[in-house]
Amino acid sequence: MTTASGSRHPVAPVTVRDAKPKPESGNRVPDAVTPRYRIAKKLLAIHSLHAYAAIMSLSVSMLASGSRGNCAIVASTCTKILVDAGISCRETFKRMKTLGEDTHSLSAILITHEHSDHVYGLTTLAKKLRVPIFMTGATHQAWARTIRDQSGERPQLERLEKFESGHGFQVGDIAVKPFTIPHDAADPVGFTFRAEGIKVGIATDLGYLPVSVRDHLRGCDVLVMESNHDLEMLRGGPYPWSVKQRVMSRVGHLSNGALADFLTNDYDNIATFVVLAHLSEQNNNPEIARREAEKALAARGGLFHNRVLLAGQSEALEPIRL
Repeated sequence: MTTASGSRHPVAPVTVRDAKPKPESGNRVPDAVTPRYRIAKKLLAIHSLHAYAAIMSLSVSMLASGSRGNCAIVASTCTKILVDAGISCRETFKRMKTLGEDTHSLSAILITHEHSDHVYGLTTLAKKLRVPIFMTGATHQAWARTIRDQSGERPQLERLEKFESGHGFQVGDIAVKPFTIPHDAADPVGFTFRAEGIKVGIATDLGYLPVSVRDHLRGCDVLVMESNHDLEMLRGGPYPWSVKQRVMSRVGHLSNGALADFLTNDYDNIATFVVLAHLSEQNNNPEIARREAEKALAARGGLFHNRVLLAGQSEALEPIRL
């Protein structure tokens, strides 16, 4: 059994032997009782499987996704990881509470890159939670250069843990593998997470999908992918041309069409859930993004077992549990 804080209490093991009637005076169990014992044994086995399934699970909760802030939780039975801290500490806790999450049950915070929509709440969260903060050395340096506290000093992360892209590490019982993504940041990464036989992939803020990224995303049960903009909406939208060029560049953001191309030609069609993330509020429409993704999946027969979900900016998405 797992408490709200993520700790585990031992559950007394149930054995089939407990359900079997004891023979009297050394005699064998009467034949009339044997069928009942067999039924009890089957029911006990079924109960044990259901209990095991309830314990063995991995969940993904998208707290916020978009240009105004990104934040997600990947959780196993006993480990809970916050991926990015792009909304305020108060809003992070508020959205966790709406999902029934204990705000002080987080095991660690992982940062993909230093842009403000991914680190806005990091300083306050680090102070309040005092959990390990994982980021690459280059990302930490870029983040530290832009942050100052009220006295003008650069804040220190008490429990900073640096990692290198391509080198996996462990957080509790979750195996984390960071991989390089093409984006205009110091050292941006995506992540895959493995625990209890489940794999989750998160790849947003990337201008295109190189072969290396596609390889890392194979075999995912939950796939969180950027579907940032509709190309025509972006071209005709209010952004300055220089910003439009950046968004459309190979170190910008992934369009609906680029994601659809991946889903049609390179996606392995394995994920139970495909989550569309980092949708632009100015240059995209959720239904356009969903329609393009579903059309691409349908072309490969993937809609029969791939459920397309939309991660939003203003409210948390209900947790995905596997």
